[in-house]
Amino acid sequence: MTTRSYPFSEAEQLRMDPTYLQLQETEPVSWVRMPFGGEGWLATGYQEVKTVLGDPRFSRSATVGKDVPRTSPRIENDSSILSLDPPDHGRLRKLVAKAFTARRIELLRERAQEIVDGALDAVEAQGPPADLVSTLNMPLPITIICDMLGVPEDERVGFQGWTDVLLGYGAFAAEEIGDAMNSLMGYIAAMVAERRRVPHDDMLGVLVEARDGEDRLSEEELVTFGVTLLVAGHETTANMLGNIVYTLFDRPELLKSLREEPDLLPAAVEELVRFIPLGSVVAVPRMALEDVELGGVTVRAGESVLVSMMAANRDPSVFADAGEVDFHRANNPHVAFGHGVHHCLGAPLARMELQVAIGTLFRRFPTLELAVPVADVPFKRGRLIRGPLELPVTW
Repeated sequence: MTTRSYPFSEAEQLRMDPTYLQLQETEPVSWVRMPFGGEGWLATGYQEVKTVLGDPRFSRSATVGKDVPRTSPRIENDSSILSLDPPDHGRLRKLVAKAFTARRIELLRERAQEIVDGALDAVEAQGPPADLVSTLNMPLPITIICDMLGVPEDERVGFQGWTDVLLGYGAFAAEEIGDAMNSLMGYIAAMVAERRRVPHDDMLGVLVEARDGEDRLSEEELVTFGVTLLVAGHETTANMLGNIVYTLFDRPELLKSLREEPDLLPAAVEELVRFIPLGSVVAVPRMALEDVELGGVTVRAGESVLVSMMAANRDPSVFADAGEVDFHRANNPHVAFGHGVHHCLGAPLARMELQVAIGTLFRRFPTLELAVPVADVPFKRGRLIRGPLELPVTW
């Protein structure tokens, strides 16, 4: 059995290392040596990835507090909704699921439109060139999730630095990442204390009531849940928005088709989410609770498996012309938002925000274009999530 060192290469802009698809064809489950925690399995095939994500024999909670194969230097010690198995996972998820239903998200669409319109008004008033990352991509999801959680407007910039460190895997030491988590936990704990003094009807207030009134949350679960919602609620969407705009500029034929057929927008967002590799590296290990046959190998009990959802989304056995972007793709069962019990709770919110931002941006600025060559757009490095550092545009 061949042992490969992972990551295969450093993520460059939105390019995907060809090793993923080579392994998908020949070894959909392969043995890799991770930067931390030793060796484990990497699943790249679509069916294998879905099995690991959806089969209860692969546990998230079994990895907490253990030196398992991983990309981050920090050992995961926090039991968040992202690291719990059923039934605990379902208990927490149920508490906030109503806030993320398709109906509730549609009610937020008007607020998202207001935020986008205001951001683009400021961009237009400033004049070209403008950086979309700081003026649109970050403010939209941050404002929405902070509105939902009840984060005061004058405190919304402060936690971004902590979040950036928390999502680093090659740019920060384990101590720095731990300090960032402790700062975020302390921040949310202070908000919880405030809601005990003065009840609020925001999402965090609802969680406090569930903790204190019905004892459905431990204190640690309550604070960690708030941190998870705050971080996950803005970083992924902000970066994916930048990645999509970058891709549309990189492939002008796609932007042309979207401008000519604006009704394609929902399908276009879905296809771009499938096609664009958001993660720089695989990041969430699961541990086999028993021996499992997977992709032609036996994963032994106690061994860890990591999954590449970006590779799964390019599996040609599932997606015709998987390496191409097709806004008219009839069937698009991608796993960009995950699969199984950990399917992204905020997927409807992310879809809505992306649709509103992209649709409005190119409608308001029909001559919008990059202010620098595509190859010169700077991207983040050493982070778990890919995204432009800046996206300078002109019109």
